[in-house]
Amino acid sequence: MLREPGRSQADHVLVVATLGAPERRRRTARRTRAVTPEPEPTPVTTGRATVIEGEPIAHAEAERWLAEVGVPAVEAALRPLARAVRSYRLASGDLTVREPGLAQALVVRAGYGAGEEVAEGRWSAARELPATSEKRERRTSVLRPQERLAALLGGRTRPLACEELTLRARHDLDGGHLREAALQLRVALDAALAELPATASAAALRPRIDELEGQRDAVRAAADAAIAGLLPEADREAVAHALGRLEAALRARAMSES
Repeated sequence: MLREPGRSQADHVLVVATLGAPERRRRTARRTRAVTPEPEPTPVTTGRATVIEGEPIAHAEAERWLAEVGVPAVEAALRPLARAVRSYRLASGDLTVREPGLAQALVVRAGYGAGEEVAEGRWSAARELPATSEKRERRTSVLRPQERLAALLGGRTRPLACEELTLRARHDLDGGHLREAALQLRVALDAALAELPATASAAALRPRIDELEGQRDAVRAAADAAIAGLLPEADREAVAHALGRLEAALRARAMSES
């Protein structure tokens, strides 16, 4: 049961099941066994997560919803699941636990059902949807990841700290974590303004670097408000705009050095 702080009624119900789990054998650190030169692949455990809305709806309304449902609804449903995983990571102190993303899904389905069905992760009717975000596809196509990867692995360019920090800020913002995104963006922007002028493409990037300098005050103000816990949702646009300009500068740098 997932509830927002201060609410008595559940906003969502999360049902998680493990599917296709291979048999676990007890092993010790001292015990080994011979393997063939080409061993068979080890079966991989998969899981199914079902996110259920806390408010019930009428059957006719559910049918209309199912007829119109698309990827945006799936992305919205992913947030409660991400919240559960994020909470587990904090509770366990395990930094290796990753928040789920739509691109990681093997299958995405949207559907409706009676209480007994959805409690078991089942449904009365459902549709299979694409496990892809158009926004992510556009961003990835611009970055030309294969060429960028080859340049990084081949030593023709070097990764910047601000790139990783920017990815984290985008992940937080897209996941609905505005305060975390503002704080992450401040560090990413400061790192970018220190790193980009020292890159081989600094001269070509000068207009973009100057533009990022102009975003610094707004980003710092948003981060200060986030630290104080006073960052209103209305500031999302300012954070998103500054993050978008930083991403644009990093794309321009990647394209010029790949």
